Amino acid sequence: MEPFDPAELPELLKLYYRRLFPYAQYYRWLNYGGVVKNYFQHREFSFTLKDDIYIRYQSFNNQSDLEKEMQKMNPYKIDIGAVYSHRPNQHNTVKLGAFQAQEKELVFDIDMTDYDDVRRCCSSADICSKCWTLMTMAIRIIDRALKEDFGFKHRLWVYSGRRGVHCWVCDESVRKLSSAVRSGIVEYLSLVKGGQDVKKKVHLSENVHPFVRKSISIIKKYFEGYALVGQDILENKESWDKILALVPETMHNDLQQNFQKHHSSLQRWEYLKKAASQCPSNIKNEKCGPWLEWEIMLQYCFPRLDINVSKGINHLLKSPFSVHPKTGRISVPIDLQKVDQFDPFAVPTISSICHELDAIFTSEVEKEENQAESDIKHRTRGRLIYGSVTLTQAFYIDILLSLQ
Repeated sequence: MEPFDPAELPELLKLYYRRLFPYAQYYRWLNYGGVVKNYFQHREFSFTLKDDIYIRYQSFNNQSDLEKEMQKMNPYKIDIGAVYSHRPNQHNTVKLGAFQAQEKELVFDIDMTDYDDVRRCCSSADICSKCWTLMTMAIRIIDRALKEDFGFKHRLWVYSGRRGVHCWVCDESVRKLSSAVRSGIVEYLSLVKGGQDVKKKVHLSENVHPFVRKSISIIKKYFEGYALVGQDILENKESWDKILALVPETMHNDLQQNFQKHHSSLQRWEYLKKAASQCPSNIKNEKCGPWLEWEIMLQYCFPRLDINVSKGINHLLKSPFSVHPKTGRISVPIDLQKVDQFDPFAVPTISSICHELDAIFTSEVEKEENQAESDIKHRTRGRLIYGSVTLTQAFYIDILLSLQ
């Protein structure tokens, strides 16, 4: 794949917004069929320009208006906000207190940096194929709950372009939810609680909720390959001491001795499960048996949501099809039928698709020198949106169109 050079970004963005951004499908999504008058016109967009210049309260009359402004500004980043009571670009002319956020999709933001206390391969903004499994599990767990527990139909999952994923729940009834209800939904989906100083972040009750049981069954499919082999979470004393901090102290000596006798995370995990099943269950405020095993699995693998992103109706979130200015990768939708196959490193960069466009354009010109340039541009964009092997595989567009 074409390497990305941030110095080229200004020129690449001009080409991207002029020829490649899927405006028609994007507008069709956010207009929601034009059922509600002025729905698109009252939507806030924000642009981040070169040198971190940030412009809020952008709004547009129609697709053409949006297209012209994006091609004029060439934003490094686009965020989508709420649908307001008035046009956001006129918010300064509205009587104080009258300008209110009224509707927005329910959104979720899952960032790999929130797992730094439990992943051993990378930290901070870095990711690799080993820790990406955390995002795969997060999508499977949260999406199952949104679909089956809440009955939400229109869910769009998007790669952030660097180290995480976003989810947009677009059902009409969901867009109208209050901040309090959104908070309740995030609370339902949250199990890992406590900051850096809190060692044990998951506490299960004796009666394990069906949501938790179903989440554990999803984690079990990945746990051995991800945690015991890939992350090797019981590799040595330093790593297993973190796990011992999550079990009753009465088990520590036995586990320390026996962990040293075993030679792999797999063997040590099997011993821990056996020891947990035999430990006395009358220890005050401590659980043994499968609860102990589950709490460790959940602490290491369960999704970690940013509650503030989800609960605020006026909170902005990075737009699908934005370009990440540091990696150059496009924020592409993720096909839920192929979550396990999604590879963030195979996601096209703006460099790769712009160079692909050049190659197609050159080829078209050579073949059909007599054809009008505008006609060639139109057909080239069509091919990159619907036929390219890179950016816009058909399902990206299908997902957007399914949100009507």
